[in-house]
Amino acid sequence: MPSLNVNGQVRTHDAEPDTPLLWVLREELGLTGTKYGCGVAQCGACTVHVDGVATRSCVRPVASVEPTAKITTIEGLSPDGQHPLQKAWVALDVPQCGFCQSGMLMAAAALLKSKPTPSVQDVRENITNICRCGTYNRVQAAIMMATKA
Repeated sequence: MPSLNVNGQVRTHDAEPDTPLLWVLREELGLTGTKYGCGVAQCGACTVHVDGVATRSCVRPVASVEPTAKITTIEGLSPDGQHPLQKAWVALDVPQCGFCQSGMLMAAAALLKSKPTPSVQDVRENITNICRCGTYNRVQAAIMMATKA
């Protein structure tokens, strides 16, 4: 049975090799924090980290993920909610409907890992997730707040 290292745990699954990683995470492993949005890697609601890189999981076949790869979902970002981004999201009341927010947080976390003190321009260029509610200004402010934590 194939396995994945998700949030620090090796988990087995029974999905076909061409099944998108998103569906394995949600349907096989029960990690429903990662959302389905567009299905074509445009909106970013499905963003997870694969070996620390923000990855749109709706188009990534599960068979393309190496067994040794470390996958992090929103559930594994900080289970106790103490990640600086999570704190900033709460402090600035970022989400409206919240649907896109797990993907936004994962994209922002990958950005801060690669660039701990990004400029506003860096945030604008690197956070390409779509928010139907238009919370972009609050997302940007929360990312900048988290860099000071």
